[in-house]
Amino acid sequence: MLLILKENSIIQSIMKPKETTNKEREDQPKGVNEILDEQIATANHEYKRSDIRLFISSLSAGMEVGFSVFLIGILYSIFHGQIAQPYLHVLLAIAYPVGFIFVIIGRSELFTEHTTLAILPVLNGTASIKSLIQLWGVILSGNLIGGYIFSGFLVTFGPAMGIIPVETFSHLAHSFVEIPLFVVLISSVVAGWLMGLLSWLVASSQETISRIFMIILVTGIIGIAGLHHSIVGSIEVFTGMLVDSNIKVSDYLRFESIAILGNAIGGVVFVGIIKFGQRQNKVDTK
Repeated sequence: MLLILKENSIIQSIMKPKETTNKEREDQPKGVNEILDEQIATANHEYKRSDIRLFISSLSAGMEVGFSVFLIGILYSIFHGQIAQPYLHVLLAIAYPVGFIFVIIGRSELFTEHTTLAILPVLNGTASIKSLIQLWGVILSGNLIGGYIFSGFLVTFGPAMGIIPVETFSHLAHSFVEIPLFVVLISSVVAGWLMGLLSWLVASSQETISRIFMIILVTGIIGIAGLHHSIVGSIEVFTGMLVDSNIKVSDYLRFESIAILGNAIGGVVFVGIIKFGQRQNKVDTK
């Protein structure tokens, strides 16, 4: 009798579904619907924030992402002419993610993340096109103004301290404004696409270390490929314009308008719309 009971106990333990621990659940990748739930909830929260708070957060992001330009300028000034150009290019690409880590992990608002994030509630019917344009306008203006402030810091103390000569600012800016505009458009579309994917990948990651890795991976691709990011590119071109009379305001405006348009297309079309179309069932908007 005892033997029979023992055998039944063994059979039940085999047939009983194994309970999933919290740790195992954390290690499992999130599903499409789960990520969409989080993205839409986050975006709806941003829509409900006051314009002034959103502007301050985006102003902070515009300044923080400038540290990428700061580090790139320092490394270029130190190693230009000292190492071969291909190695210098890779070194500068490694420096590119620094500002993005500050912004994304620090939870500031960056326009190229919101091209994808903010479109989801519109697609889901919980936000209007008018509110989307208003949200983008607040975040973009904050990012640009923050970048202008950081540019002012760079041209003031960089050359004075001997860490970044004005020639470096001029070189970085010319590398942007001398490219044909249709190439800038295509490049910025791809950059916006990658930034939209980054927003998606960060949402799907469970841990801070994983998120930092994703930031380095994606923005490192943007850096090494020389793609055009509307906020980082704005700082580089605007800083060059401040120190080089050959770079005109019109040069800056042409570059920046195309970069913004391309980033928006890349984030909205190639990530926001396509990812939203992958949902398996109705997405919960609570």
